[in-house]
Amino acid sequence: MTGPLAGVLVADLSRVLAGPYATMLLADMGAEVVKVESPQGDETRTWMPPVRGETSTYYLGINRGKRSIALDLRDEADAAVARELTRRADVVIENFKPGGLAKYGLDHAGVSAVNPAVVYASITGFGSGAGAHVPGYDLMVQAISGLMSLTGSPDGPAYRAGISVFDVMAGNHAVIGILAALRHRDATGEGQHVEVNLLSSALTGLVNHSSAYVAGGVVPTRMGNAHPSVFPYEPLPTADDDLIVAAANDGQFRRLCEVLGIPEVPDDPRFARNADRTRNREELRPLLEERLATRGAVDWFEALTAVGVPCGPIQSIDGGFAMAQRFGLDPVVEVGEGDRAVPTTRHPIRFSATPASYRLPPPELDEHGAELRKWLSSPGDTDA
Repeated sequence: MTGPLAGVLVADLSRVLAGPYATMLLADMGAEVVKVESPQGDETRTWMPPVRGETSTYYLGINRGKRSIALDLRDEADAAVARELTRRADVVIENFKPGGLAKYGLDHAGVSAVNPAVVYASITGFGSGAGAHVPGYDLMVQAISGLMSLTGSPDGPAYRAGISVFDVMAGNHAVIGILAALRHRDATGEGQHVEVNLLSSALTGLVNHSSAYVAGGVVPTRMGNAHPSVFPYEPLPTADDDLIVAAANDGQFRRLCEVLGIPEVPDDPRFARNADRTRNREELRPLLEERLATRGAVDWFEALTAVGVPCGPIQSIDGGFAMAQRFGLDPVVEVGEGDRAVPTTRHPIRFSATPASYRLPPPELDEHGAELRKWLSSPGDTDA
Protein backbone atom coordinates (compact mmCIF):
# COMPACT_ATOMS: atom_id res chain seq x y z
CA MET A 1 0.00 0.00 0.00
CA THR A 2 1.11 3.54 -0.71
CA GLY A 3 -0.14 6.98 0.21
CA PRO A 4 -0.21 9.13 3.35
CA LEU A 5 -2.84 6.85 4.95
CA ALA A 6 -1.12 3.55 4.17
CA GLY A 7 -1.74 1.12 7.02
CA VAL A 8 -5.00 2.75 8.14
CA LEU A 9 -7.94 0.33 8.17
CA VAL A 10 -11.38 1.86 7.58
CA ALA A 11 -14.59 0.01 8.32
CA ASP A 12 -17.12 1.67 6.05
CA LEU A 13 -20.66 1.15 7.32
CA SER A 14 -22.01 4.00 5.23
CA ARG A 15 -24.09 4.04 2.08
CA VAL A 16 -25.41 6.32 -0.69
CA LEU A 17 -23.21 9.44 -1.06
CA ALA A 18 -21.69 11.41 1.84
CA GLY A 19 -20.04 8.43 3.57
CA PRO A 20 -18.96 6.52 0.47
CA TYR A 21 -17.52 9.70 -1.05
CA ALA A 22 -15.50 10.26 2.14
CA THR A 23 -14.20 6.69 2.24
CA MET A 24 -13.26 6.80 -1.44
CA LEU A 25 -11.07 9.82 -0.74
CA LEU A 26 -9.50 7.96 2.19
CA ALA A 27 -8.88 4.93 -0.05
CA ASP A 28 -7.24 7.14 -2.68
CA MET A 29 -4.86 8.32 0.05
CA GLY A 30 -3.82 4.77 0.86
CA ALA A 31 -6.29 3.62 3.51
CA GLU A 32 -7.56 0.04 3.36
CA VAL A 33 -11.34 0.45 3.11
CA VAL A 34 -13.76 -2.41 3.73
CA LYS A 35 -17.23 -1.54 2.48
CA VAL A 36 -19.90 -3.29 4.54
CA GLU A 37 -23.14 -3.63 2.60
CA SER A 38 -26.49 -5.21 3.27
CA PRO A 39 -27.27 -8.30 1.19
CA GLN A 40 -29.29 -5.98 -1.08
CA GLY A 41 -26.26 -3.73 -1.59
CA ASP A 42 -25.72 0.01 -1.45
CA GLU A 43 -28.78 1.83 -2.80
CA THR A 44 -26.72 3.65 -5.41
CA ARG A 45 -26.09 0.35 -7.19
CA THR A 46 -29.69 0.68 -8.44
CA TRP A 47 -29.68 4.42 -9.16
CA MET A 48 -29.73 4.34 -12.94
CA PRO A 49 -29.58 5.43 -15.70
CA PRO A 50 -26.89 6.24 -16.68
CA VAL A 51 -24.99 2.97 -16.58
CA ARG A 52 -21.67 1.50 -17.64
CA GLY A 53 -22.46 -2.01 -18.74
CA GLU A 54 -25.07 -2.99 -16.18
CA THR A 55 -23.66 -0.94 -13.29
CA SER A 56 -24.85 2.46 -12.13
CA THR A 57 -22.34 5.20 -12.93
CA TYR A 58 -23.49 6.88 -9.70
CA TYR A 59 -22.15 3.91 -7.72
CA LEU A 60 -18.97 3.70 -9.81
CA GLY A 61 -18.18 7.36 -9.19
CA ILE A 62 -17.84 7.08 -5.40
CA ASN A 63 -16.68 3.54 -4.58
CA ARG A 64 -13.28 2.84 -6.11
CA GLY A 65 -10.47 1.57 -3.92
CA LYS A 66 -12.68 -0.52 -1.61
CA ARG A 67 -13.37 -4.15 -0.85
CA SER A 68 -16.97 -5.26 -0.36
CA ILE A 69 -18.46 -7.65 2.14
CA ALA A 70 -22.21 -8.24 2.41
CA LEU A 71 -23.46 -8.64 5.98
CA ASP A 72 -26.98 -8.89 7.31
CA LEU A 73 -26.64 -7.25 10.71
CA ARG A 74 -29.90 -8.83 11.81
CA ASP A 75 -28.09 -12.16 11.67
CA GLU A 76 -25.94 -12.56 14.79
CA ALA A 77 -23.15 -14.35 12.94
CA ASP A 78 -22.89 -11.52 10.42
CA ALA A 79 -23.13 -8.90 13.17
CA ALA A 80 -20.23 -10.64 14.92
CA VAL A 81 -18.16 -10.36 11.74
CA ALA A 82 -18.94 -6.64 11.59
CA ARG A 83 -18.00 -6.20 15.25
CA GLU A 84 -14.67 -7.95 14.66
CA LEU A 85 -13.99 -5.66 11.71
CA THR A 86 -14.69 -2.55 13.80
CA ARG A 87 -12.57 -3.95 16.64
CA ARG A 88 -9.58 -4.06 14.30
CA ALA A 89 -10.32 -0.81 12.48
CA ASP A 90 -8.51 2.47 12.90
CA VAL A 91 -11.54 4.31 11.54
CA VAL A 92 -15.24 3.46 11.49
CA ILE A 93 -17.61 5.61 9.44
CA GLU A 94 -21.39 5.22 9.39
CA ASN A 95 -24.50 7.14 8.39
CA PHE A 96 -27.27 5.15 10.05
CA LYS A 97 -29.99 7.00 11.92
CA PRO A 98 -28.64 7.98 15.36
CA GLY A 99 -28.89 4.98 17.66
CA GLY A 100 -29.59 2.59 14.81
CA LEU A 101 -26.40 0.57 15.32
CA ALA A 102 -26.61 0.28 19.11
CA LYS A 103 -28.59 -2.97 19.05
CA TYR A 104 -25.77 -4.60 17.10
CA GLY A 105 -23.00 -3.29 19.36
CA LEU A 106 -21.75 -1.20 16.45
CA ASP A 107 -22.48 2.29 17.76
CA HIS A 108 -19.66 4.44 19.12
CA ALA A 109 -20.16 3.23 22.68
CA GLY A 110 -20.06 -0.42 21.65
CA VAL A 111 -17.08 -0.14 19.32
CA SER A 112 -14.97 2.13 21.53
CA ALA A 113 -15.51 -0.17 24.52
CA VAL A 114 -13.37 -2.82 22.80
CA ASN A 115 -11.36 -0.48 20.57
CA PRO A 116 -10.68 2.68 22.60
CA ALA A 117 -8.27 4.08 19.99
CA VAL A 118 -10.87 4.02 17.22
CA VAL A 119 -11.80 7.16 15.31
CA TYR A 120 -15.54 6.73 14.89
CA ALA A 121 -17.24 9.08 12.42
CA SER A 122 -21.01 9.49 12.20
CA ILE A 123 -22.77 11.38 9.41
CA THR A 124 -26.39 12.34 10.06
CA GLY A 125 -28.93 14.67 8.56
CA PHE A 126 -29.65 16.86 11.55
CA GLY A 127 -27.40 15.71 14.39
CA SER A 128 -27.86 13.27 17.24
CA GLY A 129 -29.98 15.54 19.45
CA ALA A 130 -33.47 16.91 18.85
CA GLY A 131 -33.14 16.37 15.10
CA ALA A 132 -32.07 12.75 15.34
CA HIS A 133 -35.45 11.40 14.22
CA VAL A 134 -35.51 13.40 10.95
CA PRO A 135 -34.23 11.50 7.88
CA GLY A 136 -31.32 13.22 6.16
CA TYR A 137 -31.45 13.71 2.40
CA ASP A 138 -29.51 16.34 0.52
CA LEU A 139 -32.59 17.75 -1.20
CA MET A 140 -34.31 18.21 2.17
CA VAL A 141 -31.29 20.06 3.51
CA GLN A 142 -31.06 22.27 0.44
CA ALA A 143 -34.63 23.30 1.20
CA ILE A 144 -34.37 23.58 4.98
CA SER A 145 -30.99 25.34 5.08
CA GLY A 146 -32.09 28.16 2.79
CA LEU A 147 -29.97 27.24 -0.24
CA MET A 148 -33.00 26.81 -2.45
CA SER A 149 -34.24 30.26 -1.43
CA LEU A 150 -31.02 31.59 -2.96
CA THR A 151 -31.08 29.55 -6.17
CA GLY A 152 -33.07 30.59 -9.22
CA SER A 153 -34.33 33.83 -10.73
CA PRO A 154 -35.75 36.49 -8.40
CA ASP A 155 -39.27 36.09 -9.76
CA GLY A 156 -39.18 32.34 -10.31
CA PRO A 157 -39.45 29.26 -8.11
CA ALA A 158 -36.71 28.06 -5.79
CA TYR A 159 -34.35 25.50 -7.33
CA ARG A 160 -32.12 22.78 -6.00
CA ALA A 161 -28.46 22.80 -6.94
CA GLY A 162 -27.59 20.51 -9.83
CA ILE A 163 -25.66 18.14 -7.54
CA SER A 164 -26.12 16.87 -3.99
CA VAL A 165 -23.88 19.65 -2.80
CA PHE A 166 -24.30 19.15 0.95
CA ASP A 167 -23.75 15.40 0.80
CA VAL A 168 -20.42 16.09 -0.89
CA MET A 169 -19.63 18.88 1.58
CA ALA A 170 -20.47 16.67 4.56
CA GLY A 171 -18.28 13.92 3.10
CA ASN A 172 -15.40 16.35 2.88
CA HIS A 173 -16.04 17.55 6.44
CA ALA A 174 -16.01 13.92 7.60
CA VAL A 175 -12.61 13.41 5.99
CA ILE A 176 -11.26 16.55 7.66
CA GLY A 177 -12.60 15.42 11.03
CA ILE A 178 -11.21 11.91 10.63
CA LEU A 179 -7.75 13.17 9.70
CA ALA A 180 -7.72 15.59 12.65
CA ALA A 181 -8.82 12.81 15.01
CA LEU A 182 -6.11 10.49 13.66
CA ARG A 183 -3.56 13.23 14.35
CA HIS A 184 -4.88 13.48 17.92
CA ARG A 185 -4.75 9.70 18.28
CA ASP A 186 -1.16 9.60 17.08
CA ALA A 187 -0.25 12.15 19.75
CA THR A 188 -2.27 10.72 22.65
CA GLY A 189 -3.34 7.19 21.79
CA GLU A 190 -6.95 8.22 22.28
CA GLY A 191 -9.75 7.75 19.79
CA GLN A 192 -12.85 9.90 19.63
CA HIS A 193 -16.29 10.32 18.10
CA VAL A 194 -16.42 12.63 15.07
CA GLU A 195 -19.94 13.84 14.25
CA VAL A 196 -20.92 15.54 11.01
CA ASN A 197 -24.44 16.51 9.96
CA LEU A 198 -25.77 17.79 6.66
CA LEU A 199 -27.49 20.87 8.09
CA SER A 200 -24.37 22.14 9.88
CA SER A 201 -22.33 21.49 6.74
CA ALA A 202 -24.93 23.44 4.79
CA LEU A 203 -24.98 26.44 7.11
CA THR A 204 -21.20 26.77 7.15
CA GLY A 205 -21.16 26.14 3.40
CA LEU A 206 -23.48 29.08 2.77
CA VAL A 207 -20.53 31.23 3.92
CA ASN A 208 -21.23 34.87 3.00
CA HIS A 209 -24.99 34.34 3.04
CA SER A 210 -24.81 32.81 6.51
CA SER A 211 -22.65 35.70 7.67
CA ALA A 212 -25.08 38.21 6.16
CA TYR A 213 -27.73 36.80 8.48
CA VAL A 214 -25.83 36.04 11.68
CA ALA A 215 -23.58 39.11 11.59
CA GLY A 216 -25.67 41.60 9.64
CA GLY A 217 -29.26 40.61 10.31
CA VAL A 218 -29.91 40.39 6.56
CA VAL A 219 -31.88 37.50 5.07
CA PRO A 220 -30.48 37.03 1.53
CA THR A 221 -32.85 36.35 -1.35
CA ARG A 222 -32.61 34.96 -4.88
CA MET A 223 -30.71 37.10 -7.34
CA GLY A 224 -30.45 34.71 -10.26
CA ASN A 225 -26.80 34.60 -11.30
CA ALA A 226 -25.96 37.95 -9.73
CA HIS A 227 -23.77 38.33 -6.64
CA PRO A 228 -25.09 40.44 -3.76
CA SER A 229 -21.72 42.03 -2.97
CA VAL A 230 -19.65 42.06 -6.17
CA PHE A 231 -20.17 43.34 -9.72
CA PRO A 232 -19.40 42.26 -12.39
CA TYR A 233 -19.63 38.71 -11.08
CA GLU A 234 -22.16 36.97 -13.31
CA PRO A 235 -22.82 35.83 -16.89
CA LEU A 236 -22.78 38.62 -19.46
CA PRO A 237 -23.82 38.20 -23.12
CA THR A 238 -21.23 38.27 -25.90
CA ALA A 239 -21.59 38.03 -29.67
CA ASP A 240 -22.50 34.33 -29.33
CA ASP A 241 -22.70 32.82 -25.83
CA ASP A 242 -22.75 34.14 -22.29
CA LEU A 243 -19.43 34.62 -20.54
CA ILE A 244 -18.92 34.49 -16.78
CA VAL A 245 -17.04 37.65 -15.76
CA ALA A 246 -15.75 37.74 -12.18
CA ALA A 247 -13.82 41.01 -11.84
CA ALA A 248 -13.90 40.95 -8.05
CA ASN A 249 -11.44 43.76 -7.26
CA ASP A 250 -10.53 47.17 -8.59
CA GLY A 251 -7.39 46.04 -10.44
CA GLN A 252 -9.25 43.28 -12.26
CA PHE A 253 -12.03 45.68 -13.21
CA ARG A 254 -9.57 48.21 -14.63
CA ARG A 255 -7.90 45.51 -16.73
CA LEU A 256 -11.30 44.33 -17.90
CA CYS A 257 -12.18 47.81 -19.10
CA GLU A 258 -8.84 48.25 -20.83
CA VAL A 259 -9.30 45.05 -22.84
CA LEU A 260 -12.90 46.03 -23.63
CA GLY A 261 -11.68 49.37 -24.98
CA ILE A 262 -13.36 51.54 -22.33
CA PRO A 263 -10.37 52.50 -20.12
CA GLU A 264 -12.11 55.63 -18.84
CA VAL A 265 -14.91 53.76 -17.05
CA PRO A 266 -12.93 52.89 -13.86
CA ASP A 267 -12.31 56.61 -13.34
CA ASP A 268 -16.03 57.33 -13.23
CA PRO A 269 -16.95 57.88 -9.54
CA ARG A 270 -19.97 55.61 -10.01
CA PHE A 271 -17.69 52.68 -10.84
CA ALA A 272 -14.39 53.45 -9.07
CA ARG A 273 -14.70 50.91 -6.25
CA ASN A 274 -16.45 47.58 -5.93
CA ALA A 275 -19.10 49.02 -3.60
CA ASP A 276 -19.80 51.73 -6.20
CA ARG A 277 -20.03 49.21 -9.02
CA THR A 278 -22.34 46.97 -7.03
CA ARG A 279 -24.60 49.86 -6.09
CA ASN A 280 -24.69 51.13 -9.69
CA ARG A 281 -24.69 47.78 -11.47
CA GLU A 282 -27.71 48.61 -13.64
CA GLU A 283 -25.87 51.62 -15.08
CA LEU A 284 -22.60 49.73 -15.56
CA ARG A 285 -23.99 46.52 -17.07
CA PRO A 286 -25.02 48.00 -20.46
CA LEU A 287 -21.59 49.60 -20.89
CA LEU A 288 -19.93 46.22 -20.50
CA GLU A 289 -22.49 44.37 -22.61
CA GLU A 290 -22.11 46.81 -25.50
CA ARG A 291 -18.41 46.02 -25.77
CA LEU A 292 -18.72 42.30 -25.11
CA ALA A 293 -21.22 42.04 -27.97
CA THR A 294 -18.40 42.71 -30.45
CA ARG A 295 -16.67 39.33 -29.97
CA GLY A 296 -17.52 35.76 -29.00
CA ALA A 297 -17.25 34.20 -25.56
CA VAL A 298 -14.21 32.01 -26.30
CA ASP A 299 -12.39 34.94 -27.93
CA TRP A 300 -13.03 37.11 -24.87
CA PHE A 301 -11.99 34.28 -22.57
CA GLU A 302 -8.59 34.10 -24.22
CA ALA A 303 -8.09 37.87 -24.28
CA LEU A 304 -9.22 38.52 -20.71
CA THR A 305 -7.45 35.51 -19.21
CA ALA A 306 -4.22 36.75 -20.78
CA VAL A 307 -4.34 39.85 -18.56
CA GLY A 308 -5.54 38.09 -15.41
CA VAL A 309 -9.25 38.88 -15.52
CA PRO A 310 -11.23 35.89 -14.15
CA CYS A 311 -13.81 34.74 -16.68
CA GLY A 312 -15.04 31.61 -18.37
CA PRO A 313 -17.45 30.25 -20.95
CA ILE A 314 -20.50 28.36 -19.68
CA GLN A 315 -19.94 24.75 -20.72
CA SER A 316 -21.51 21.35 -20.30
CA ILE A 317 -19.63 18.75 -18.27
CA ASP A 318 -17.81 17.39 -21.31
CA GLY A 319 -16.39 20.86 -21.87
CA GLY A 320 -15.26 21.03 -18.26
CA PHE A 321 -13.33 17.77 -18.60
CA ALA A 322 -11.86 18.92 -21.90
CA MET A 323 -10.62 22.17 -20.37
CA ALA A 324 -9.15 20.32 -17.38
CA GLN A 325 -7.27 18.10 -19.83
CA ARG A 326 -6.11 21.15 -21.76
CA PHE A 327 -4.74 22.62 -18.54
CA GLY A 328 -2.78 19.45 -17.78
CA LEU A 329 -4.95 18.35 -14.86
CA ASP A 330 -5.49 14.84 -16.29
CA PRO A 331 -9.00 14.65 -14.80
CA VAL A 332 -9.73 11.00 -15.66
CA VAL A 333 -7.98 7.97 -14.20
CA GLU A 334 -8.73 4.38 -15.14
CA VAL A 335 -9.06 1.92 -12.27
CA GLY A 336 -8.83 -1.82 -12.76
CA GLU A 337 -7.77 -3.90 -15.73
CA GLY A 338 -9.40 -5.58 -18.70
CA ASP A 339 -13.15 -5.93 -18.44
CA ARG A 340 -13.05 -4.42 -14.94
CA ALA A 341 -11.38 -1.17 -16.04
CA VAL A 342 -13.50 1.83 -15.06
CA PRO A 343 -12.76 5.48 -15.92
CA THR A 344 -13.19 7.63 -12.81
CA THR A 345 -12.51 11.22 -11.80
CA ARG A 346 -9.04 11.90 -10.40
CA HIS A 347 -8.57 12.51 -6.69
CA PRO A 348 -8.68 16.30 -6.16
CA ILE A 349 -5.49 16.62 -4.09
CA ARG A 350 -1.96 16.39 -5.46
CA PHE A 351 0.76 15.21 -3.06
CA SER A 352 4.41 15.75 -3.97
CA ALA A 353 5.68 12.84 -1.83
CA THR A 354 2.72 10.50 -1.30
CA PRO A 355 0.49 10.64 -4.37
CA ALA A 356 -3.01 9.26 -4.47
CA SER A 357 -3.33 5.69 -5.73
CA TYR A 358 -6.11 3.90 -7.53
CA ARG A 359 -5.69 0.25 -6.63
CA LEU A 360 -9.11 -1.32 -6.91
CA PRO A 361 -12.11 -0.76 -9.18
CA PRO A 362 -15.50 -0.24 -7.51
CA PRO A 363 -16.31 -3.66 -6.05
CA GLU A 364 -19.11 -6.00 -6.98
CA LEU A 365 -21.45 -6.74 -4.09
CA ASP A 366 -19.67 -9.09 -1.62
CA GLU A 367 -16.80 -9.46 -4.08
CA HIS A 368 -14.30 -9.82 -1.23
CA GLY A 369 -16.65 -11.40 1.30
CA ALA A 370 -14.98 -14.80 1.46
CA GLU A 371 -11.45 -13.52 1.91
CA LEU A 372 -12.56 -10.91 4.46
CA ARG A 373 -14.49 -13.46 6.50
CA LYS A 374 -11.44 -15.71 6.51
CA TRP A 375 -9.20 -12.86 7.62
CA LEU A 376 -11.58 -11.73 10.35
CA SER A 377 -11.82 -15.29 11.69
CA SER A 378 -8.03 -15.48 12.09
CA PRO A 379 -7.19 -13.83 15.44
CA GLY A 380 -3.46 -13.70 14.80
CA ASP A 381 -3.75 -11.97 11.42
CA THR A 382 -3.88 -8.18 11.72
CA ASP A 383 -3.34 -7.21 8.08
CA ALA A 384 -6.41 -6.93 5.85
